[in-house]
Amino acid sequence: MGRAERLIVLASCAAASLGAIAWSWTRHAMLNYGDAVAHLHIARRVLDSHFPGYSQLGSVWLPLPHLLMIPFVAVYAWWANGVAGLIPSALAWLASCYGLYRLARRWLPPAPAAIALAFFALNPNLLYLQTTAMTEPLFVCEMVWTALWLVEWRASIDTPDENKTARLVWLIALVLVAAVFTRYDGWIMALLAWTAMGIVLLRRRRLASPAFWLASAVVVAAPVLWFAYNAHVFGDWLSFARGPYSAAAIEKRTASPGDGPPHPGWHDPWVSLLFFVKAAEMAAATLDWGNKLLLLSALGVLWGVLIARGRGFLWTLLLWLPVPFYAYSVAFGSVPIFLPVWWPHSYYNTRYGLELLPAFALGVGFAAAFVLAALREFKPQAVRAAAGILFGVVLLNALQMLRERPVVYVEGTKNIESRRAFEEQIPPVLRAVMATHPGGQLLMNTSVYPQIVAFSGIPLRQTINEGDQVLYTQALAAPAAHAAAVLAFDGDPVDQAVKTHPEGLHAVRRFTSATQPAGTLYVSDTSLGQPPGGAPAR
Repeated sequence: MGRAERLIVLASCAAASLGAIAWSWTRHAMLNYGDAVAHLHIARRVLDSHFPGYSQLGSVWLPLPHLLMIPFVAVYAWWANGVAGLIPSALAWLASCYGLYRLARRWLPPAPAAIALAFFALNPNLLYLQTTAMTEPLFVCEMVWTALWLVEWRASIDTPDENKTARLVWLIALVLVAAVFTRYDGWIMALLAWTAMGIVLLRRRRLASPAFWLASAVVVAAPVLWFAYNAHVFGDWLSFARGPYSAAAIEKRTASPGDGPPHPGWHDPWVSLLFFVKAAEMAAATLDWGNKLLLLSALGVLWGVLIARGRGFLWTLLLWLPVPFYAYSVAFGSVPIFLPVWWPHSYYNTRYGLELLPAFALGVGFAAAFVLAALREFKPQAVRAAAGILFGVVLLNALQMLRERPVVYVEGTKNIESRRAFEEQIPPVLRAVMATHPGGQLLMNTSVYPQIVAFSGIPLRQTINEGDQVLYTQALAAPAAHAAAVLAFDGDPVDQAVKTHPEGLHAVRRFTSATQPAGTLYVSDTSLGQPPGGAPAR
C-alpha cells in the first residue's frame, strides 16, 4: 500500500468524520447518551473536585476512556458541550478506518478493500457515536489493530527480522492493555490473543523469547492493577463486579419481583445470542438487509479462509469475539439488550452490536473480492462496472439506514428525552441561587444528571457529591450545615437525607418531569458557605 493510497484513505475518512461532527453539532446530539455525559463527568472530576486524583475514576467503568478525555475536559466549555469526548472518539474512529483498510489490503486488491472500508466508514451509527464520549469507537479501534498486528506478527515469525517480531509483540501487548482498560470485552480478547500467541511460539519452539515474556508481564499486570485499584480505593478488589454501582447491583435494584425474568435472554444463552446478533445486524444494515448481511459476511469469511489461510487470515476471527461474549453477558452478566423489533420493543444497549461491524466489513470485502474475481475470470470487461455497483449498494445501505433513522442514534435521542426537561429547567435557577451564595457549596448526587452542573457554570469542586465519599457522607448527616444549597430528586440519597434532617433548609423551587422523579432545590439558613478547609471555592 503506497503513500498516495494511504493519504486518500485518511482524507476520505476524515471528511466523513467531519461531516458527521457537523451534523451532530448542529443537532446538539453529542450529549444525547446519558453514559456519554457520565464519562465526561468522571474525567472532569479527576481534575475538578474536592479530592482530585485517580480515586475519582470510580469502580465500574474502566479508566482509559476517561484518562484520554482529561486534557480536553480541562477546558470547561468543552466539558459542557461534549467536545472533550468527541476528540478522542473521532481520532479512534479514524485510526480504526485506516487499520481496517490496511488489514483488508493484506489479502485483497484495492477495489474490494475499499468496499470493505466504505461499508465500515459510512455506517451512520458508528459515525454518530464517534462524535460522542461513548467507549465503542475506542474499543472497535483496539479490536481492529489487535487483529492487524497479530496478522503481521504471525507473518514476521517466518522472517529473520527478530527486531520486527519483538516490536510487534510489544505493540500487541500495548493495544491489549489499552483494551483491558477500555471495556471488559478486552479482558477476554487479551486472554485469547495472548494464549494463541503462546501456542504458536510453543509449536515453533520459540517460547523462550524474552520479548514475549516481558510483554506477558505487562499484559497480566493490567487486570491485576484494576483489582488492586478497586481494593485500595473501595475496599473490595471485585467492587466493579459486585459493588453498589455494578451491573449486577443495578439489575437487582431495578428488577420487579414476581414479574418474570428481568430482561429477554436472562439465563438463556440462545435468546441472548439472537438479541446480540440482531442488534449487530440492525446497527450495520437496513432492516430488510440484516439477515442477508450476516449470510454475506459468513460467506466472505469462508472465502477468506480458503484463499488466505496460509497468510494469517484465521487471526481475524478474533473480530467475531463479541458474538460469544455478549451471548454470555446478556444471559449471565446483567447486560440487557432491548430492540424495537422484539419484545419489550424498546431501545437499550443497541450500540453493542457495533462491535461486530469490523467483522461484517471484512466479510463484505472478501465477498466482493469473490464476485469481482469470478467476473474477471469469465467477463473481465464487466469488472469495473460491477465494482461500481457494489459501491453503490454500500452507499444505498447507508442512505437507507439514515432514512429509517439509525438505531443507535434513536436510542441516544430517547436517552436525552428523559433528561431534557431538567437540563433546561434547573441550570438557570441553580446559577441564580448560587450567585447569591458566593463560595457556598451545592449538595447533590451528580451521577444521575451531571450536565446540570456543567450547564450551570459551577465548578464541580463547588459541589458535594457522591464522588467525595467521606465528605458526602458527612453532608448527608447534616445537609444545612455543609451546603448553601441542596438539590434533591425524589428517592435519591440526598432526598432521604433532607427528609431525615430538614432543619435549616427551605425549598425554593420544585422541578417536575413526565418521566423522571421530581427534583427540589433547597437553600440553607445555617451553612457557613465554605468548602472543606475553610477557603472560598474558586
